[in-house]
Amino acid sequence: MKTTVSAIVLSAIATVAAAEDKVTIEFAYPYSHLFDVTYEAMMPAFQEAHPNIEVKFRSTYESYEDGTNTILREAVSGNLPDVTMQGLNRQQILVEKGIAQSLEPFIAKEADFAKDGYHDAMLSLSTFDNSVHGLPFSVSLPVGYYNMDVLRAGGIEALPTTWDEVIAACETMKANGVKNPIFWGWNITGNWFMQALMWSQDKAIVENAAVTLDSPEALNALTQMQEIFTKCEMQNLEWKAALASFSAGEIGMMFWSTSALGAVERSQGDFELVTGPFPGMGEKPQGLPAGGNAAMLTSTSDDPRVQEAAWAWLKFITSGDGAAEVAKTTGYMPPNKAANEVILADFYTQNPNKQTAVDQLPLLRDWLAYPGDNGLAITQVIYDGIERIVTGDATDMQELQEELVEEVNDLLPNS
Repeated sequence: MKTTVSAIVLSAIATVAAAEDKVTIEFAYPYSHLFDVTYEAMMPAFQEAHPNIEVKFRSTYESYEDGTNTILREAVSGNLPDVTMQGLNRQQILVEKGIAQSLEPFIAKEADFAKDGYHDAMLSLSTFDNSVHGLPFSVSLPVGYYNMDVLRAGGIEALPTTWDEVIAACETMKANGVKNPIFWGWNITGNWFMQALMWSQDKAIVENAAVTLDSPEALNALTQMQEIFTKCEMQNLEWKAALASFSAGEIGMMFWSTSALGAVERSQGDFELVTGPFPGMGEKPQGLPAGGNAAMLTSTSDDPRVQEAAWAWLKFITSGDGAAEVAKTTGYMPPNKAANEVILADFYTQNPNKQTAVDQLPLLRDWLAYPGDNGLAITQVIYDGIERIVTGDATDMQELQEELVEEVNDLLPNS
């Protein structure tokens, strides 16, 4: 009996010690409908490698803008997560405000950091003042999603390569009884499609700390959107409703981020889905903005164990094995050499719909943030302007351009 009691006591002591050794970190990320399945796939391998680390998942951000606003509020209230996922275009403000920590001290301790797939081209996306502040987790590009059953029923056999061809396809499909031929992702985060049309003309939306909405290319972009919305008679759908409608087989063509491909495939109805390159404005796009997000360390803990645990999680999810799950469960491309060249060597051959975005990588350009503390407000101004085109409230694109330029200039630093 004494032996049994002693064993029980020793077991209890060991259990208490193990509990004391366990480190809990908090993690926040956007877009639960895209990434929940990704982190679920990652967790078993992470828990096996790090049994003493518990990752507590916070409520997901609705969007990248929501993620940045949330972090800015939490920095004031003293309630920051240890690791946060932020849009590639939203990192700089967190660095400038001292919220995101430099990862250089952690990287310096890693003997095989480069061998894990972290190369300069990837790190440059999150490098500020020659210091790495984030590790990119996923990269996306805009693509076309096509329901080939709807297209063929509407009289379309070949995928369009320009917006003029898209509009012509809309008109043919409408004439053949297709009620909703298109959804064009104007309401995607960060004015991404506005920037896609700008980069298609090889024009950045931000140059020398100024927003280039007064440029001929910006007017071309607004005019192109108006033609798509009006001539295709596009319904003004909220983006989640649009993705659900396309997945259900109700929309012929959808232009959106490749990031949603995994989610679309998981909820796809009985139809043939094909992806194609993002169409151009009369010719092939000269560039396209890189979407996606990066993992940033925002822990305020003084405990070195928490800091190291947060780094272990951050490094794992962006490493070869972790990053490979991004490609397998979403349509994002992992910006990690080891994941793409070793782990996913045959993956894209077997998944041609996910190959489309990879083929567009030579067009990759920066997804630009607007200057100053009012960057999120500028995003909203441009969003509201485009929505006026969708609803038909704005019909004169030159007049709209002048209004947007005035409103945005009022929000820029030193204006």
